[in-house]
Amino acid sequence: MKATVAICTHNRSKDTKEAVESVMSGGTDLDDYEVIVVDNRSTDDTAAVMKALQERYGERLRYVFEGELGLSVARNRAIREAKGTYILFLDDDALAMPGWMEAIVDVFESDAAIGCVGGRIDPVWESAEPDWIPEEHRSVFTILDYAPTVTEMEAPSIPYGANVAFRRELFLDIGHFREDLGRRGGKLLSSEESELIGRLKRSHKVYYTPHGGVRHKISKERATRKWFLKRMFWQGVSDAVRREDRSAFAVAKHIVRLLQAVVSMLPAVFRPKAFIRQLVHICYRNGSLIGILRYGGGRS
Repeated sequence: MKATVAICTHNRSKDTKEAVESVMSGGTDLDDYEVIVVDNRSTDDTAAVMKALQERYGERLRYVFEGELGLSVARNRAIREAKGTYILFLDDDALAMPGWMEAIVDVFESDAAIGCVGGRIDPVWESAEPDWIPEEHRSVFTILDYAPTVTEMEAPSIPYGANVAFRRELFLDIGHFREDLGRRGGKLLSSEESELIGRLKRSHKVYYTPHGGVRHKISKERATRKWFLKRMFWQGVSDAVRREDRSAFAVAKHIVRLLQAVVSMLPAVFRPKAFIRQLVHICYRNGSLIGILRYGGGRS
C-alpha cells in the first residue's frame, strides 16, 4: 500500500469527521491508500461517528480504539497498524487541501534519502487572530509557511505534527515516538516530534513542501493569553524532559533566567507585546524547572 493517513483523536468527533472527509473528498489520484483513525480513549460519540463513516467509505477507512491515554501512544499505535509505505499524520482539527496526499508522496519518491516530509499549515481562526501574539511565537499555534518551493529543512526548523509524514520502514531503525512526551489529557506536553526527527536526521533528510498543505483550526479558547502562556509553560516542561538534564547547573541556569525575566517585566509593563514576551520567558523557565524537579527530566 502506498500511503496511510493517520488521524489520532481524543473527544473531537465532529472535527475528526471533517478531517476524514477532507482526505476522502480531496480528489486524490492515489488508489492505494488507507485512512486510520486512532481513538485515544474518547468518551464522546467518536466511535459511532466513525462507524457511520465506515459505512460510507468502506474498508479504506479503519477505526482503532487505543485505551492508553497519550498522543504519542496513539501515534505509535497508528504506526503499528499502518500498511502504507508512507505514514501521513493529520491532526484531528486539520483539513487536508486538495492534492495534499500526492504532493507529500511525490517528495518522498523524488529521493530515497528523504525520511520525513512536512507541509504548509495555514491557520483557520475561529475568532480573529489576536494582535498581542509576538511574531516569533506564532508557531505555537501550529502555523507553518517555511518556503515557497520544495526544499530541505535546515536545523533547527522541523515540520509540525498537524501535517508531517514519514517512511514507515524507518521506525524499525530509529524507534517510535517517546511516550513520556506529547499531549496527555490536560497536560500540554510536546516536543515528541522534534525529538523523533532529531534521531531521524542522523541518517535521512527532512523536506518541506508548500504544495501539500492543510488548514488548521484554532478555537477561540486557544486564542487567549491564558492558553498561550499555559502552552509556553508546558513547552518548558517538555524541553526539560526531552533533554533529560537533571544537573544542578541546569536548575541554576533556569532560576537565573527566570529572575532576569521578572526584573525585565517592570520596564515593559506599558508595552503589551514586550510584556507578553517577558511573561513567556517566566512561564517557560518555570516549566523547565518543573520538568526537571517534578518529572525528573527523564523518561517515565
